[in-house]
Amino acid sequence: MAAYKSFEDLPVWKNARELAVQVYRTTSKGRLRDDYGLRNQIQRAAVSVSSNIAEGFERGSKQESIQFLYVAKGSCGELRSQLFIANDIGYIDDTDSKNLLKSATNVSKQIGGFIEYLKTSKFKGQKYQTKQSEICNL
Repeated sequence: MAAYKSFEDLPVWKNARELAVQVYRTTSKGRLRDDYGLRNQIQRAAVSVSSNIAEGFERGSKQESIQFLYVAKGSCGELRSQLFIANDIGYIDDTDSKNLLKSATNVSKQIGGFIEYLKTSKFKGQKYQTKQSEICNL
């Protein structure tokens, strides 16, 4: 995380954002479009993934980042479960379902990898960084 200045630079956030866009495009067509409850739940789970990655980054500490990454990973699982149901009841066709499930699984794996990296990293978080001007004054 030290190499990234903002969450917008994180590859995992970019992929989660694209997943949310794919979900919105898929849920705005066909029979799912008319099922407000399931459509809305699927969309909220998809948006939650990228939102929690961003919020964790902005918190500025490694522990909070990890906590929010776990929430994002959980939202990926929730999204996958809902996509299976939408496919099972014929709201999403097999092709769209497989593509979205593959994307959600990949994002979940990326989040898991990022969590493991942070756990072993010595980086404590941005709010614990010493400012350059403070270093010069020592």
